[in-house]
Amino acid sequence: MNRVYVCNCFGVTEAQVKQHAADGACTPRQIASASKAGTDCGSCVRSIQALLGRGTCPRRELADQGQPVLAGLDAGLETTLNEAA
Repeated sequence: MNRVYVCNCFGVTEAQVKQHAADGACTPRQIASASKAGTDCGSCVRSIQALLGRGTCPRRELADQGQPVLAGLDAGLETTLNEAA
């Protein structure tokens, strides 16, 4: 399997970042909340920004209304941590 790592500190792959984005993470901070990517040395933040692009955020309306937008990503974080172990 060919894995492209975005975050070497936590072993987060490009595919995982894209999946978190598809699940509603719209910013590097939200990706960090979902996967820990970008929270150690920070060298991957620009790569995460590039993967996220400048597209519209599918859950921006929820965020603007003060509703939780990443509630489903807690399971993704647990999966990411288990894969990294």
